[in-house]
Amino acid sequence: MSKKISIILTFIWFAINALSQNVENIGPLSDDTLNVTVTDSVIPGKIEIGDEEMGVFSSRLDSFNNSWEVQNAFRYDSAEVQLRDNYPKNIPDSVYIQRLARTKQVIDLSYNPAVLSFIKMYTERKRDQVERMLGLSDYYFPKFEEVLDKYNLPLELKYLPIIESALDPRAVSRVGAMGMWQFMFGTAKLLNMEITSFIDERRDPVKSTESAAIYLKRLFDIYKDWHLAIAAYNCGPGNVDRAIRRSGGKTNYWDIYYWLPRETRGYVPLFIAATYVMNYYNEHNLIPRVPAMPVNNDTIMVRKYLHFDQVSAVLGLDNEYIRALNPMYRRSVVPATADKPYPLVIPQGKINEFIDKDTSIFAWERNKYFPDNSLAAPRDKNADYFVPDDVKGKSKISYKVKSGDTVGGIAARYKVRTSDLVYWNNIKKNRIKAGQYLAIYVPEREKAKQEKVVAKSEEPKQAGIAEPKVSTVVSTESQGEFEYYTVQKGDNIWLIAQKFDGVSSDDIIRLNNIRNTRGLDVGQKLKIRRKS
Repeated sequence: MSKKISIILTFIWFAINALSQNVENIGPLSDDTLNVTVTDSVIPGKIEIGDEEMGVFSSRLDSFNNSWEVQNAFRYDSAEVQLRDNYPKNIPDSVYIQRLARTKQVIDLSYNPAVLSFIKMYTERKRDQVERMLGLSDYYFPKFEEVLDKYNLPLELKYLPIIESALDPRAVSRVGAMGMWQFMFGTAKLLNMEITSFIDERRDPVKSTESAAIYLKRLFDIYKDWHLAIAAYNCGPGNVDRAIRRSGGKTNYWDIYYWLPRETRGYVPLFIAATYVMNYYNEHNLIPRVPAMPVNNDTIMVRKYLHFDQVSAVLGLDNEYIRALNPMYRRSVVPATADKPYPLVIPQGKINEFIDKDTSIFAWERNKYFPDNSLAAPRDKNADYFVPDDVKGKSKISYKVKSGDTVGGIAARYKVRTSDLVYWNNIKKNRIKAGQYLAIYVPEREKAKQEKVVAKSEEPKQAGIAEPKVSTVVSTESQGEFEYYTVQKGDNIWLIAQKFDGVSSDDIIRLNNIRNTRGLDVGQKLKIRRKS
């Protein structure tokens, strides 16, 4: 009897909802539909997502466009372009509810206006990014599922990296979280992830998934609820515990929704929306953009120091492609030894060739990359071997970029290296924009003083904090196949290389016979070879 009453009440709700939206229901509901929790959909505005929260997650998808995989690997044909431009809009709530009910998952897929907002973001406003993620999912999801299954966790947790990083293994958040699963430095160390000058396991798809599975399992053991565990993954268990206390002890995610940090309010709805779009993309004419590069790859264990350039030269592989397959190597160097081997991922068809030519690969210009067969300290090399300062024991300051700011100017103001600022915030080609927040790590003893600088920076410029003038204009003279760049205040080799397409720090160093990369003089002219 109670089941019949529930079905009748559900039909009444759908009838009211359909009339209010002037849409037509798609037909009778199955019993499975009753497994979907409809939260506050009949009370407009109760569970909704604000512009600020929407903007945070929207910008993550936009940042994915900067990766090499996106810029070089994805292609359409003309027929697909015509098909993808037509997609359904104004879909009734009842359709979404039925589809979510048919998605057999352990984690409850609630439905409300917040979930709907993110579904529309994925299926209407961010279609390009979603199609690229769909293409990459064939490569990454089997790796995620294997690890999740090992720990007996719900396989749908594989959708979390979509939210965290848009499946970008090199993603860096504004607060310094790294990799597909977005681990902070401290959390990664607690989970025994290796982070050195050469290795960052937060960027390795398999290693980071292993750590994420361990962490998620711990969180679920605490809360016995997947919505709360997922929320705690985003904001930390301390914030979830405080939200529970402030709500009077409630332990339902939707009941503590407005006591959670702003970003976390969007986290569970976004997870549900990601689950939806990955299962129903066909119904929205979303077409997976399969990478042009091969997705069938294999792993070989390396037991000697190896530079990606050596592999590229002998096997004829694009260097950036090797980087894309091996994102955990920060300096393009595999610091392997006989006692501690490391994996190298290469195309499946190149494995036998690597084995056949391994002597040639390791010998190619070995003295250039490993003088005396030693792993030289990166700081003693050139700018391509930059090692970021360890943020352990330092305090983070958030700086809001203002109109006219430059990367070099901000770095000088807070007495940090420009290269550190670029690394901490994943800045591409020295580009920042007004309103963007940058993470800056300073010694603990400097925090109070630097926070005063932050406060003053919100006011009109004052004499005491005048920003160093670092020009972003490329000042060059042309002559034959070369250009001549005039060094400006705040310049270093790495920054100069970013101003010229296809030019690396190594190119500039070799062409100008530079022995001390830190000794550039303002006004010095550097020869730059034109790229065809």
